Amino acid sequence: MQPNSTEQRYRRFLLYVAGFVWAGSIVELILAEHTESWQQFVPFVVGAIGLMAVTAVLQKPTGPRVKALRVTSVIAVITSLAGGYWHMAANYELEREVHESASAWTSLYEAFFGASPLLAPGILALAAVLAWASTWQLLPDAEA
Repeated sequence: MQPNSTEQRYRRFLLYVAGFVWAGSIVELILAEHTESWQQFVPFVVGAIGLMAVTAVLQKPTGPRVKALRVTSVIAVITSLAGGYWHMAANYELEREVHESASAWTSLYEAFFGASPLLAPGILALAAVLAWASTWQLLPDAEA
């Protein structure tokens, strides 16, 4: 690949966006005081690792660094899915406490609109998909 090719510029752009999304998610978690349980610290760790992996690939896109970024991206997607589950479970539990006489289906439906936003954990998956896309079909020793 040519040093300043359009493909290389797109790859770098995707890496920068992924890095900004991971950094922004950490800032947002701090501002939201997302620190009540151990589960709430998981996205901090995943975001920090993702940011470090993106930075490493931007500095020198070697095969091991690209692979590490891809592994981090997979972990971020899994974490995102777990976060969605934890948010849904918290909303469901609260609905069951507040509306004890409601059916399970009603509580489940209302849990989709609860205090813990279901799509918020998806920001980790978004950053992961962007990071993965930046390395799509990238040869291990090719520059990103």
